[in-house]
Amino acid sequence: MRDPYLAMALNNAWANATLYSAISGMSDADFAAPRPGFLGSLKATLNHIHVIDLYYMDALEGGGVGRSLRDQDDIASVSALARAQADADLRLTRFCNALTPAILQETCLTDRPEGAVEEQVGSILLHIFQHQVHHRGQAHTMVADAGIDPPQLDEFHLQYMRAPTAAAYFAD
Repeated sequence: MRDPYLAMALNNAWANATLYSAISGMSDADFAAPRPGFLGSLKATLNHIHVIDLYYMDALEGGGVGRSLRDQDDIASVSALARAQADADLRLTRFCNALTPAILQETCLTDRPEGAVEEQVGSILLHIFQHQVHHRGQAHTMVADAGIDPPQLDEFHLQYMRAPTAAAYFAD
């Protein structure tokens, strides 16, 4: 089996690409329209996923940008956010592809309101994956609320039900 961290990074990339493909024709107004869910719109939810990915990747890479990443304006269009998320997904995948057991045990600092907090690399990665799954689930409901058939996002890991579009993510 492939390294589970790399497999989850590839799953995130595939699931995000699949979700963005489903909403690719959505207008900016529909993207920003109020929807049921914690963050209230697809635009807010998908921007939140993106910014939190950037925040944690900054910590993992020792970038030092920290919480100021949250100060950037939301990306307003589906296509622009899809490109930005794809770039973030590639960055995460490359990071996971270079992991070793020693790196997983290392710690890095996360910039918190109370000050820097030391976290283990493996724990941050697990959090990124869980965070994305959690909010993509909310986006799934919002897509349905917008009148678009939400895509199946859990057909990645098993051979039995792997989506044909996931096959490219398993090419060696």
